[in-house]
Amino acid sequence: MTEQKATNVTWHEHSVSSDDRCQLKGHKGAVLWFTGLSGSGKSTVANVVDHLLHQAGKHSFVLDGDNIRMGLNKNLGFSPEDRTENIRRIGEVAKLFASAGTITTTAFISPYREDRDKVREILDDGQFIEIFVKASLETCEARDPKGLYKKARAGEIKGFTGIDAPYEEPENAELILDSDSKDAETLAAEVMEFLESNGYFSA
Repeated sequence: MTEQKATNVTWHEHSVSSDDRCQLKGHKGAVLWFTGLSGSGKSTVANVVDHLLHQAGKHSFVLDGDNIRMGLNKNLGFSPEDRTENIRRIGEVAKLFASAGTITTTAFISPYREDRDKVREILDDGQFIEIFVKASLETCEARDPKGLYKKARAGEIKGFTGIDAPYEEPENAELILDSDSKDAETLAAEVMEFLESNGYFSA
């Protein structure tokens, strides 16, 4: 539990509820939490899903790992403690988006199961959709879009997930995407089908 350092603060209820905002938008707010190794395709699939949602008239937004680390979390590195704080902050931001009735896609390695579970805990039932973008280490290294695996193998990057830092696969993900054998468009369609069949497109 993160320490509450600020004192003399009071939670203020909104005059417009989350349900009111979802009714206005015509669909539920949710957090699509894409997790997986670097190079698994998380950001690519998340952005295709965002595009499909936008085309379908849904209110959506992408929180991308690199983008967030260039702004909100620019003071965090990649130690286990900083990774945990990175995910905690993103979870709180994603909660705000979901409360506003937005379908929020996040693309973070988020390697620790406990950190992902803590985000699930702060969201309402059904709002957190854990999506495991499953790709083998071999596939991710072969793609290596940023050249990070090569640097990690050469010892230029320490604490790199999958090489010398752990990745804990989800145990109860709502959706598992096979990124070894399917392209981003196919995987994005699977996400859209999940949302449709589970009632997220109606308020």
